Amino acid sequence: MNLLLLSDVYFPRVNGVSTSIRTFAKTLARMGHSVTIVAPEYPAAGTVAEGDGDFEVIRLASRRVFFDPEDRLIRGAALREGLRLLAQRHWDVIHIHTPFRAHQLGVRLARLTGRPTVETYHTHFEEYAELYLPWLPKSLLRWTVRRLSRRLCHEVDHLIVPTEQMVAVLDGYGIDTQRTVIPTGIDLAEFTGGLGPRFRREHGLAAERPTLVTVSRLAREKHIPFLLEVAHRLLPEFPNLAFIIAGEGPDAERLSKLVARRGLGQTVRFVGNLPRADALLDCYRAGDVFVFASPTETQGLVLVEAMALGLPIVSTAVLGTAAVLAHARGARISREDPAAFAAHVAALLRSPQQRVMLSRASWLDARAWDADRWMGRVVRLYSRLASLADAAHATSPSVCVRLGP
Repeated sequence: MNLLLLSDVYFPRVNGVSTSIRTFAKTLARMGHSVTIVAPEYPAAGTVAEGDGDFEVIRLASRRVFFDPEDRLIRGAALREGLRLLAQRHWDVIHIHTPFRAHQLGVRLARLTGRPTVETYHTHFEEYAELYLPWLPKSLLRWTVRRLSRRLCHEVDHLIVPTEQMVAVLDGYGIDTQRTVIPTGIDLAEFTGGLGPRFRREHGLAAERPTLVTVSRLAREKHIPFLLEVAHRLLPEFPNLAFIIAGEGPDAERLSKLVARRGLGQTVRFVGNLPRADALLDCYRAGDVFVFASPTETQGLVLVEAMALGLPIVSTAVLGTAAVLAHARGARISREDPAAFAAHVAALLRSPQQRVMLSRASWLDARAWDADRWMGRVVRLYSRLASLADAAHATSPSVCVRLGP
């Protein structure tokens, strides 16, 4: 099949949506499908992200988003030119991954070509809106997000929803578009290496030093101050504790100031975004315990990555993380209370035997999230939608595209 994936975000912008799209594209290409990603152009970055040799990436000219320097908005002229060029090619399915310019492009292209549209509901925007627009009434924000979500979802043929928890959210919005629950999963082959001792040497961490790791964007919705409070509560018993935070984001300055204010300068290390092929794996492996507390995840892919590398996990369980951790034997689930969370972590730091047991269980837990397993369901969905579109066109061949000279 010829598959078109449209997104308002992709590497070099690092986040869960970029990772999910790349996993989609690599797995589908490995299964023999032709895959094209359309995404914004980023300044001072190559046109093809690391590891994209198996599929095509088309970059559309973009501009800065004034309130969000990390992200880009595809320019209107580039959207129109992209529509003209893409309409001249055959696509079996148009898969939209974000609800902004990429959504506009996908819906318009579908109307021109008669091809079916799928959209993945990656982000719980209601939670994000309250964090980033705190000066607006919450009731107004909720009403606006729900209204926009209903309109956007009703413009596509089918939804892919990562978890049953997000299905319940969409049901609450009154969205009745047909949907299928399909997590993205991860490519387990990419998470088989990693040298924790190498990472510890490079960052001056003694082999016996108790070390926590989290991998996350530095953003308000990730609840990192909660984890800093957990680390602070652990210091009386583990005074040489190290807490490694891998990631970048708009909340970096605020978090750095909070670390200084709480006297955690000797405990917390911000190591930035790390290359996924080596340094990130080393970082995971360097941890005694992986900690996570974001309440807004629709998938929680970093938990699966930590599982694949055999880390014991302590996490809260909300939305996507609840789905990942529902049957996890290598994790300890805490309520959203710093003292309770710290108690779970302390119990593991005290017991090497418990950590070994959970590490083995985590590795087994990850097998359930192999992308190949889930992508088979995606391909079956694509095939069904493409067949329905072909049958509709055969009975009413009214679509005719004439663009350009």
